[in-house]
Amino acid sequence: MTQDQLLILLILSVTVVMFLHGRWRHDMVAAGALLACVLAGLIPPDAAFAGFAHPAVVTVACVLVLSRGLQVSGAVDALATRLLPAKAGILLSLAALVGLGALLSGFMNNVGAMALLMPVAMQLASRLALPPGRVLMPLAFGTILGGMTTMIGTPPNLIVSGFRAQTGAGSFAMFDFTPIGLAVAVLGTLFIVLLGWRLVPAREKASTEGFETGAYVTEVRVVPDSKAAGLFLREIEARLDEAGAQIIGLVRNEVRMTAPQSSRKVLAGDILVIEADIEALPEVLSTLGLQLEEAGSSSADAARQDGEDAQPRKSPAKPAQANRDDARKTGEQEQGGQQEEKDKGTKGTSNKKGTEASEEAEEDEQDAARSAADAEITLMELVVRPEAVLIGRSARDLSLRTRYGLNLLAVSRNGSRSKSRLRTLKIQAGDLLLMQGPLEALTEFAADSGCVPLAERELRIPDRRKAWTAGAIMLFAVGGAALGLLPAAISFAVGVLASMVLRTIPLRSVYESIDWPVIVLLAALIPVAGAMESTGTADLIAQALLDGVAQGNAIVALSLVLIVTMFLSDLMNNAATAAVMCPIAIGTAAALGVSADAFLMAVAIGASCAFLTPIGHQNNTLILGPGGFRFGDYWRLGLPLELLVVLVSVPLLILVWPL
Repeated sequence: MTQDQLLILLILSVTVVMFLHGRWRHDMVAAGALLACVLAGLIPPDAAFAGFAHPAVVTVACVLVLSRGLQVSGAVDALATRLLPAKAGILLSLAALVGLGALLSGFMNNVGAMALLMPVAMQLASRLALPPGRVLMPLAFGTILGGMTTMIGTPPNLIVSGFRAQTGAGSFAMFDFTPIGLAVAVLGTLFIVLLGWRLVPAREKASTEGFETGAYVTEVRVVPDSKAAGLFLREIEARLDEAGAQIIGLVRNEVRMTAPQSSRKVLAGDILVIEADIEALPEVLSTLGLQLEEAGSSSADAARQDGEDAQPRKSPAKPAQANRDDARKTGEQEQGGQQEEKDKGTKGTSNKKGTEASEEAEEDEQDAARSAADAEITLMELVVRPEAVLIGRSARDLSLRTRYGLNLLAVSRNGSRSKSRLRTLKIQAGDLLLMQGPLEALTEFAADSGCVPLAERELRIPDRRKAWTAGAIMLFAVGGAALGLLPAAISFAVGVLASMVLRTIPLRSVYESIDWPVIVLLAALIPVAGAMESTGTADLIAQALLDGVAQGNAIVALSLVLIVTMFLSDLMNNAATAAVMCPIAIGTAAALGVSADAFLMAVAIGASCAFLTPIGHQNNTLILGPGGFRFGDYWRLGLPLELLVVLVSVPLLILVWPL
């Protein structure tokens, strides 16, 4: 054993111990290992950060961004609404939920798929009268299994593909992982749905993340192409009941009807007053194709301070429109003093000052439009403090649109209901306001009004155009990589650029959607893994495994690589496990004189199967609190599932990727 081999083994051993200890973040440990290798002379300084340009790292970052686009556009929410049964029993409901999670995980980040479906899982557990954990753990394991089916489903697959390219055999294709991954995912899902969920300990939820805001009262407009147009109220109520919402009023021709008759037919242009939880609003809107009234209102309505009715509103409200109203008012005041807008027959003076003011207003309008195009719209909840200046005033009184370019979407008030329209509702201390607008404007309004921001809400209001666009971008990115038209990293990078240009994802969220600790971890460990190969350490470890355990038997060695990878993945990050095990797998195959493909695939499968602990995979960690789990609860379902994976994978590896 050479000095370089001793050094890399020492660094690697310390790195693994620090990973297992868990005191330091994985990216910090990986960065420390990289710098230690550089200082020890095992990695040239000019190659230290080459991992950041590695195709696997670039692809992981791009897939995270595209996944975010699918989330915020409402594409996944719409898919879940259509595919998940509303009134099925336990087996069918679990099969649909876990199957959908596995399907989504094949084409988007599996952590994102889990986060999207967690609220659905909680609602399903409540409906089926099951402990939340008995739905959450099957969903978490299903999304992990689904990630094995494609190259982009999980980071270990991308890492394994990159290591294969370094051997000169070229990277794996998009669906090279599908034959084995799909078989494991299907059989694993069937096991979870038919038997596995019964093995999950029945724990109560330990705590609720965030805060309880109660039900919001909001107004939604029935647009002409809405599914609700032409239905009776009782039909709409039946559909909304599935989403946990109810109709408490109807507005027609500016006249509000409290407790309208269920036999009344709903017409296009009607406004439904709905009471719903904040998390249920997207489902309420997408189920019947409704539109939030304040979000879809014209700025002309906001500028109307005298209470007169306006023509039906058609264009969506934007901050620029509020600014344009201000510009028009400025021009009108300079031209006509205090003249009212409804005096249409009276002409303003045509002096030079009036003309200049009109031109200046037009320029302001253009500037406002440009600034609005660049503004990123977000949703935020604000609580009204007792000393807030807006108490006793309404959204119309406050001129929310004309002054701030904001929309008041909904109000929550201690379970009580008001008979006033939302825009004329007098705000009280303790009210929760759901506001929409640019983040800067929301912050300014909170400071001016004396409100306290509770949270920037991840409420995905369905946008059919953006949902279709985001889905099409992901489809073309996957197709470009799968058909070999472009390298995977380039194909998905093009998709990210298209998402930014077409605004399927807010520009401020592009970098926020990337899991930077994972990116740093991957980029740091790839050169360390290269040092294992260049110093011959990987071959040394592989030879030790062959001589001590496998006894030269390729099938035993393949099984050993799979099991060791699974064990490490349960204790440390799956991407780190793949980066450490790939050189060993390649060295083992070389020592046996067989193809490395089966061994690399074994690493990909093993790194993805982290079912024994809450720290092995982020999805396992996500359900720890909501499911009320303890550290030792995972193995009861995880251990038989891992045994099933080994029994299914080894024969398929030999069959699909001959040694």
